[in-house]
Amino acid sequence: MIRVLVVEDDPVAAEAHRQYVERVAGFVVVGVVHTGAEVLRALRQRAVDLLLLDFYLPDAHGLDVCRAVRAAGHAVDVIAVTSARDLAVVRAAVSAGVVQYLLKPFTFAAMRDRLERYARFLAGTGNAGEVAGQSDVDSLLATLRGPDSPALPKGMSAPTLDAVIAALRGAGDGLSAGGASDAIGVSRVTARRYLEYLADNGFAVRRLQYGQVGRPELWFHWSHPPR
Repeated sequence: MIRVLVVEDDPVAAEAHRQYVERVAGFVVVGVVHTGAEVLRALRQRAVDLLLLDFYLPDAHGLDVCRAVRAAGHAVDVIAVTSARDLAVVRAAVSAGVVQYLLKPFTFAAMRDRLERYARFLAGTGNAGEVAGQSDVDSLLATLRGPDSPALPKGMSAPTLDAVIAALRGAGDGLSAGGASDAIGVSRVTARRYLEYLADNGFAVRRLQYGQVGRPELWFHWSHPPR
């Protein structure tokens, strides 16, 4: 079994990640912690193969946690699970030894895909000996970073989701499906589908807004502070 330590400061998200991991065959969660200091303490107390690491912790950035883990001599792998979209952070994550980068929000299918790829990578590197040549190395690395991960439900695209997220995060008073449609140039039905997806995954909250006349309209508000 691959032993996973979930590192996430939001208790609701931490529990969701724990449940996701334990639904994937071959993985077991050996602990859930909420701060960088708890990561180092947990690694001293138990055997861990993989950190599922949020980058925005109350006492440290995830990149600093990665560096501290390496400095302490822990040979544990890291999958970043974060909303950090800054390219400089992505580059630094690679330098810090992060093996995969999973951007929030994501589905269980996306998490399962990353974990299964990681398991296949471990299986391919677990035996003693040498690779036969460059193609074997390329194949092993492609196992981690293949392009066919099912990140979103069928019919949804990452660029459109990013556009909806940006619009919602920038709307202090929230957005209706119509407002999102106008903001990013998609149909109202499409905007509603993406907003519902964000709400279903805990990144937005639904609220009824009452106007002067007529029925109340459903509005969506970003539930995570921009960080």
